[in-house]
Amino acid sequence: MPIKKSENIEFLISDLVEEFGISQRSIRYYEELGLIHPKRTAGNHRTYTKRDRARIKMILRGKLLGFSLQDAATLISLYDIDSSQIKQYEEGIRLAYQHLSEVRERQEELKLLENDLLEAIEDAEAKYNSLKEKEQVDE
Repeated sequence: MPIKKSENIEFLISDLVEEFGISQRSIRYYEELGLIHPKRTAGNHRTYTKRDRARIKMILRGKLLGFSLQDAATLISLYDIDSSQIKQYEEGIRLAYQHLSEVRERQEELKLLENDLLEAIEDAEAKYNSLKEKEQVDE
């Protein structure tokens, strides 16, 4: 349950774990990488702002699309430089095209692998059937 402090809403790590379905370790790792910056309470518990929550959401959306944490860090840092988000969108679009190119390359490689596997299966089945036929003739 979010903690209300005047107009600011802060979240506990358990709130974010529940909302996003990720582990506490993942959230702490994003902190270690400098992607989020939780505050500490007097009892040394982490509290997360709406900004931290938005950053986690951006990281997870990027991961779903196959972006690396490095790419997410780049996009997040651009927001700090340009709050209009123009640079962030420019870089995001560039990264998306780059990733799309990589996905297409992988698709081609997988198609070649699929063809190789089908050929190997056909060869193995032909040899197997030949051996079975020979065995039946020998009986």
